[in-house]
Amino acid sequence: MAMKIRLARGGSKKRPHYAIVASDSRMPRDGRFLEKLGTYNPLLAKDSEDRVKMNMERVQYWLTQGAQPTDRVARFLEAAGAMPKTERANMKKAEPGAKAKKRAEEKAAKAAKTEE
Repeated sequence: MAMKIRLARGGSKKRPHYAIVASDSRMPRDGRFLEKLGTYNPLLAKDSEDRVKMNMERVQYWLTQGAQPTDRVARFLEAAGAMPKTERANMKKAEPGAKAKKRAEEKAAKAAKTEE
């Protein structure tokens, strides 16, 4: 059975609250899970202790059983020191489009001209 450690969404519209769960990868996002491992509240401040809470003993257990964390959960585990940091590819999606690049060049040229 392929296991995942992932987020299950709760809360109302525009007020998300997530549970960090261990589940079978074939189950739906908010569907059946085997164990609740913690919580994540994205509405709290980033430096708040209550933003991410995890039972690290159980997380380590599931990782040793072969569970794969999703990208977001892997970031939480890296911040907690439970996993080594991994190098992420900077996707091409992050680059501005051709028109935006052209506008930036024109703006830089205009700024250089006014500077002279």
